[in-house]
Amino acid sequence: MPMPDDQADKPKRLDKCFVRWFLIGFGWLNVGLGLIGVVIPGLPTMIFMLIALWAFSKSSERFQKWLWNHPRFGAPIQGWHRHRVISKRAKALAVGSMSASFLFILFFVAEDWMLPSIMAGIMVPVSLYLITRASVAPEFETEFKVRRSSSPAGTV
Repeated sequence: MPMPDDQADKPKRLDKCFVRWFLIGFGWLNVGLGLIGVVIPGLPTMIFMLIALWAFSKSSERFQKWLWNHPRFGAPIQGWHRHRVISKRAKALAVGSMSASFLFILFFVAEDWMLPSIMAGIMVPVSLYLITRASVAPEFETEFKVRRSSSPAGTV
């Protein structure tokens, strides 16, 4: 899979610059946070991987290629980059973990209405945003509809 061509905006002298090393460190910090998010419910994974990809695109073509082609994170990153697609499974996990975190705080931690209200004020718009994103890339959706309509008796 070809990578996005973000190397064009990289300044020529960035190779020996402090900013390059800062961005590499920032990218790896986000990879680490994303990996922590894999095991801790409520902490997002893909947003950190997308931030890391951005940082690597400005500082290290090698690390950018590594993340872009990663066996676990590469496909969701590419789907978001190309089509703004979030899989149904990722949506369900995100909304489910936010809901579980909210209920835990509501029933076991919060002593008044303030914390649950703040959490709901953040989690509801995020959940709505996630739910309203496409789940399938447009070309796959079109291909599926064409295949389905051309099959005999509407069966696949």
